[in-house]
Amino acid sequence: MRGAGCVYNDIVDRDLDRQVARTASRPLASGAVSLKAAWIWLVSLCLIGLVVLIQLTPLAAGVALGSLILVAAYPFMKRVTWWPQAWLGLVFSWAALVGWAEAPDWGWLPGLLLYAGCIFWVIGYDTIYALQDVEDDALVGVRSSARRLGSHVRGGVAGFYAVALALWGTAFWQLRPDPVALAALLPMALHLGWQVVTLVPADGANALHRFRSNRNAGLLMFAACFVVGQTL
Repeated sequence: MRGAGCVYNDIVDRDLDRQVARTASRPLASGAVSLKAAWIWLVSLCLIGLVVLIQLTPLAAGVALGSLILVAAYPFMKRVTWWPQAWLGLVFSWAALVGWAEAPDWGWLPGLLLYAGCIFWVIGYDTIYALQDVEDDALVGVRSSARRLGSHVRGGVAGFYAVALALWGTAFWQLRPDPVALAALLPMALHLGWQVVTLVPADGANALHRFRSNRNAGLLMFAACFVVGQTL
């Protein structure tokens, strides 16, 4: 479904993508793939997602379907708000709620805190991603948190990451009020701190590398959740 969302985003943004150097080579923007083929691929991915959906409990399936409106609206957010990254956070983090609905009955507060933390993490790393396109975005009128923050972008990313860690730590504490549970987040905190300290906002290659490093951040967060979950 993440892939389906990306295809849908590229369908909606194909005209804008042609005007931005970094995205002009995307399949739809460049003409390498036809619009009809993109829609066929999108429907195919959604059908695969349907196979997963019907395996879920009714509650989790209902939560999953609740994301569709957010997904449909996301590509248009960069046209109406300076914070499309926040909307992306709502969309990309939704799986945390779906997973939580399938989890044992631990109450919804930890799951909501986990979801909220993921939203701020997404805002942070997608702000880094948006640094690559600041100049082109300004020319075509695309809004982003990177443009909004301007010279304060490093401090902004640090703030988003700090809030994410605080929310995740509170979620862990709700499940296991023990400093050891918080220690599980230390590798993640160090990694996010490294991103902020070494970020060079004016260097697109540097920003892309820090953005991509969030694949490792996701693994560290998974490890933290696994450690805490195994002690419950």
